[in-house]
Amino acid sequence: MRLLVVEDEPKMARLLRAALQDQGHAVDTVDNGREALWMATECEYDAIVLDVMIPPPDGFDVCRTLRHRGRWAPILLLTARDGVQDRVDGLDAGADDYLAKPFDLAELEARVRALTRRGMAGGVTLLRHGALAYDQVGRVARLNGELLELSARELNLLEILLARAGRLVSKDQLVSHLCEWGEEVSPNAIEVYVHRLRKKLEPGGVRIVTVRGLGYSLEKTQTV
Repeated sequence: MRLLVVEDEPKMARLLRAALQDQGHAVDTVDNGREALWMATECEYDAIVLDVMIPPPDGFDVCRTLRHRGRWAPILLLTARDGVQDRVDGLDAGADDYLAKPFDLAELEARVRALTRRGMAGGVTLLRHGALAYDQVGRVARLNGELLELSARELNLLEILLARAGRLVSKDQLVSHLCEWGEEVSPNAIEVYVHRLRKKLEPGGVRIVTVRGLGYSLEKTQTV
């Protein structure tokens, strides 16, 4: 999954980025509201971690503006202000969740997982597709009950295709969700990742179909 972290404290931004990257996510970071609006408008994120007290516009205004622009990526607000009215203001601005500082990184990671699950499958934690089962909490995939050994990028690719099973996903969409800002990933590299994942899924009757010039689709080749 591709995430945006908006945090103006450098140490905290580095900590959040490292923790979320360790979970297998691609993570972009910015430190002010103006850049946050630009990034979140230009790129398609699976979730946004947004500090309230950032250089203007603040987190509440960023959230309101993104919703007004029709950007519906789940937003987790971070703030040192934990009053009831602050939480109400954040949720009314369009945020999906609210976490007060200081917080435990494990809780933040769990809340991000919950938000991305909500975006993928309405909160369902175990996705099934033929012989394939994917646990979104543990980020573990099994084929015919056997554990699949997947690299972080292969796992992220599987998540994207599962979320859109039966629909075409273009190479541009894959790049958008797999890669951090400024990271150069060529169309050939995407083909390599798809090829590797395809080889691991096909023994279980699950295949990735290539539609030349359009993209890829995760489909079943047989009823299991």
